[in-house]
Amino acid sequence: MTPLNILLTGASRGIGAVAALELARRGHRVGCVSRRGTGPEGVEISAEIREHLVPLKGDVGDAASIAEAMTAFAKTAGSIDGIVNNAGVHLTNRSESQPLPEFEEVLRTNTTATFSVCQQAYPHLVAAGGGLIVNMGSFFDKLGVKHNTAYCASKAAVAAVTRCLAVEWAQKGIRVMTVAPGYIETDLNKDFLASEKTRAFLTARIPVGGPAKADEVARLIACLFDENIPFLTGETIYLDGGQGMAH
Repeated sequence: MTPLNILLTGASRGIGAVAALELARRGHRVGCVSRRGTGPEGVEISAEIREHLVPLKGDVGDAASIAEAMTAFAKTAGSIDGIVNNAGVHLTNRSESQPLPEFEEVLRTNTTATFSVCQQAYPHLVAAGGGLIVNMGSFFDKLGVKHNTAYCASKAAVAAVTRCLAVEWAQKGIRVMTVAPGYIETDLNKDFLASEKTRAFLTARIPVGGPAKADEVARLIACLFDENIPFLTGETIYLDGGQGMAH
């Protein structure tokens, strides 16, 4: 397996931090973009793994800052071979009263910013002779979920962006995929998922019996980079324990 140079947004906490560490563990060099520019936080990182992490400061809502981060990473690593669009926001509200600015914030962060990062990455991937973009979706993209209209819409739109870019950029050797997790336990939500009420609901609702760990999402993302499958592009891979298809 040839080590790749992969830029990952939202790398400081949650799934993004775990994915950055998993990619680094497999020998890839990871440009870890976050607003603070510190890389994965709150975990012990060995010196061997840290050598593969490049902390980068950037805000996905600010295209100029992302362009600067990519330029810096490409200069350090020599090229950019892949992108993981992980940064996002999840705001819930009643649909009849959700302020439009809040609705727009969710779409702007989850969808518009994802598209913007893809645009910024395009010339780097073309220069590298192609590459892989993995966009973070959600199994909510195919569900009707109370108080989640903005989030569901934003993630459905991410899958649409993936399909369109996959078709449009295929001749440049650029593949685009969406990974769509279900309920995933991270350092950000473990207290919520640990409540008796929540655990009972998820045990009954998820066919495999409960939420996944963040490392399962990280390993799926890493597998997409480790296995060069040129014919696999434009698809959404659901990682939800069968919940989205259960009746």
